[in-house]
Amino acid sequence: MSIRQEKIQSLLARHVGEFLSHEAGSMSLITVTRVIFNEKTKKADVFITVLPETQEKTALAFAKRKSSDLREYVKEKANMGVLPVFSFVIDIGEKNRQMVDAISAQDALRAEAKEASTSDTQSGAFSDLRSDDSQA
Repeated sequence: MSIRQEKIQSLLARHVGEFLSHEAGSMSLITVTRVIFNEKTKKADVFITVLPETQEKTALAFAKRKSSDLREYVKEKANMGVLPVFSFVIDIGEKNRQMVDAISAQDALRAEAKEASTSDTQSGAFSDLRSDDSQA
């Protein structure tokens, strides 16, 4: 991917995020995770996450409904020759990454708890040996 392509995608992601945060209600938090722009087709796929997840369908319908207003917003804000047609997609990859992070955090906590219980057991065994030595 070229530097120009990366700049366009970053610019679009920023403007789409600003637009959605301004236009969306307080029922959900819509976050733009990335934008993939195809210069040949002039299409921009906008990947979003929604909190709470129960509002995903509503937020996706809202974003699709507002796509023509979004084009006007980007036209005003960005100096682009031809504006892309926006399509919105729930970012499943980001959801999977978050799930992996949560599982990793749980594993780390389990490992810490196991290590702590092992060291407690070992220190208890040594204290028993010391008390046996003092009694002898």
